[in-house]
Amino acid sequence: MLLLWRLKMVIEKISKQLGQPTKSLLGWMVKRSLIKNNRILEENAVKLCAIQPTDTVLELGFGPGVGLEAAAQLLSSPEGKLIGVDYSEYMYKVSTQRMKHLIASGKVTLHQCSVDAMPLPDSSVDKVFHCNCYYFWPDLREGAAEIHRVMKPGGLMVTTLNLTRLSELASQKVIPGDNWRPENYIDALRATGFIDVGMEDRKDRGLVFQVIFATVCKWRLPGFSDRQKTP
Repeated sequence: MLLLWRLKMVIEKISKQLGQPTKSLLGWMVKRSLIKNNRILEENAVKLCAIQPTDTVLELGFGPGVGLEAAAQLLSSPEGKLIGVDYSEYMYKVSTQRMKHLIASGKVTLHQCSVDAMPLPDSSVDKVFHCNCYYFWPDLREGAAEIHRVMKPGGLMVTTLNLTRLSELASQKVIPGDNWRPENYIDALRATGFIDVGMEDRKDRGLVFQVIFATVCKWRLPGFSDRQKTP
């Protein structure tokens, strides 16, 4: 019984660190894991956003800053801006240090905040991407509604995930609840005004992963249809 209790405590600590890493040994280990294991997913999320040099781009849950670095390289115009939000104070400080020169130049702005309360104007963002984070949000619909609020009509949102790995973590109770299931996030996106929502399988460097696409609609058009490739 004592062993099971200790195992449960360890799992709970890992789960909390994955959702909100802190400046600790376990938080440092999570940071290293995110850099190693999420790089392919981050880079593909950026690529699939089809970022243009003049876009205003937002990354949700930027973690150690791998995706921020990839996106910043594509925003070559002085008009191009990159914004990031992350709930973790530790990840905010890590990425602030990593992106300090671009922050100083005004190209990049980072916020430590929740995804459901972002300090951004309405209809101000062209593209949004995120990787392996939506299932840590307290409420999927509130998060999706806030993303919809800050995005411009017709803007594209892309999220990447490794469904096989998520299923394993969920079975081990490292990720609690059912928010990790992509169909729940897809339902939240559709319910809050996104259209052309769907999930596709992709493969890069031997890794099979999933991509969720969604387009912002701020008015309902008759006859629109979602992507056919849905889970």
